Amino acid sequence: MSTASSSSANLSSLSFAWPDGTTVFDGLDVSFGPGRTGLVGVNGSGKSTLLKLIAGELAPADGTVKVMGEIGYLPQNVTLDTALRVDRALGIAEQRAALHAIEAGDVSERHFETVGDDWDVEERALVTLGELGLGHIGLDRTVGEVSGGESVLLRLAALLLRRPDVLLLDEPTNNLDLYARRRLHQAVAAWPGVLVVVSHDRELLDLVDQIAELRAGDVAWYGGNFSAYEEALSVEQEAAERMVRAAEADVRKQKRELSDAQIKLARRKRYGQKMYESKREPKIVMGARKRAAQESAGKHRIMHEERLAEAKERLDDAVDAVRDEDEIRVDLPYTAVPPGRQVLTLENLAMAYGARIEGILDLRGPERIALVGRNGAGKTTLLRTVAGELAPVEGSAIAHVPLRFLPQRLDVLDDELTVAQNVARFAPGATNNRVRARLARFLFRGARADQRAATLSGGERFRAALAALMLAEPAPQLLLLDEPTNNLDLASVRQLTSALDSYEGALLVASHDLPFLESIGITRWLLMADGELREIAPEEVG
Repeated sequence: MSTASSSSANLSSLSFAWPDGTTVFDGLDVSFGPGRTGLVGVNGSGKSTLLKLIAGELAPADGTVKVMGEIGYLPQNVTLDTALRVDRALGIAEQRAALHAIEAGDVSERHFETVGDDWDVEERALVTLGELGLGHIGLDRTVGEVSGGESVLLRLAALLLRRPDVLLLDEPTNNLDLYARRRLHQAVAAWPGVLVVVSHDRELLDLVDQIAELRAGDVAWYGGNFSAYEEALSVEQEAAERMVRAAEADVRKQKRELSDAQIKLARRKRYGQKMYESKREPKIVMGARKRAAQESAGKHRIMHEERLAEAKERLDDAVDAVRDEDEIRVDLPYTAVPPGRQVLTLENLAMAYGARIEGILDLRGPERIALVGRNGAGKTTLLRTVAGELAPVEGSAIAHVPLRFLPQRLDVLDDELTVAQNVARFAPGATNNRVRARLARFLFRGARADQRAATLSGGERFRAALAALMLAEPAPQLLLLDEPTNNLDLASVRQLTSALDSYEGALLVASHDLPFLESIGITRWLLMADGELREIAPEEVG
């Protein structure tokens, strides 16, 4: 094991392309040293690919990857054999068995070789599980007995027990509830070595020491956490926009000067022609003057044309430096709900899988309600019951306005249809032109609206599903969203936030993403716990 100060991951002249020829990196040079680094970038920029290259899961086409120290890698989609015992999933089953054999009096040399210097491995495992909120999980239990979120933490515990020098985490908070996220945040904050994390979790990214942004196949570095990075981007954006305005003014100036020069040249030409026709000077003198004037005018014109070309090039460079905002701004007047209007009533509701709501719970007006609670508490069951996908066991869930439900799995889209065709399914009365005009507000312009749903990226697929629901007829006055920011990059989360800013109806959102919930103006908080639903104050969350 290397010392923390000497550990690093270094990529030199690295190139990588997918089998279809799509280039991801071409001659990339980047190094990750001690400290916590947040790796950010838009969908498709190569964040997960870069982690896989460092971890040795992928091989570069060219260049080198050199890691000083042992690597620990947590992929985005964690899968564990459900039949495995927890100690085996942690990688300590053999050492634990050898320890127990020695304690029972078996002094075989092979047991001592298996244990090595890890005499406290069982105690360390229990401590690590406790620190990650998994203290209730015994080492003899099977992986199939833990929840999906707990399996992510279990995989992280296995990495921490190995004490790697370089830790790589790819979207580690996906599918974690608030409580599990807090545990993971604590582990990241305490990490002493090299850590590179890809995440859309702003709270997690605010724990890092620096941000590395992947953009156009290169890495730009920003000191400080994600909040500092956003401030730096804001300053950069303002400066870039000033440069665009200055470059546009210069192009206009150069166009005027070129036009003025062309007008002067035309006047001189007409004057020279008159002089020539009047024969006031000898023909040889007039011819020489004409040639000199044409040569001078030609040089003058070329100079102005070159200046204009240079000004246009500077403008192109300035425009390239400005980032696309890509915010969804859509007018949805028919989604408005008057204050006080009854939107949803839940009465003595008993649901599948045992969750229930005693008494009557009313949602009124354009309320924005957050539904929080641990994984498995029944949040998704409640949303599916309200949406009519599951029938109540007892009681009732009555929606008094049109509603739409956006599930985690985004299966509202038909993969064989285009984006425009999918939206048209939900708004059969809308003309093709109207569908396309509204889709443009969701950033599906021109040919983008003709992409098949099956070919969309994760962020695009979410945007298309959101467009289909929000543009549906009748207009939804209640939106049900189930973990909407899961698997979205930060740009897509911003787009979702801007879309919901335009929405005037009521919201019921199940999410573990507190910064997102705060950004969309949540007005009430409901906690699902121990099979029951109750209202809580914002400060009680988490």
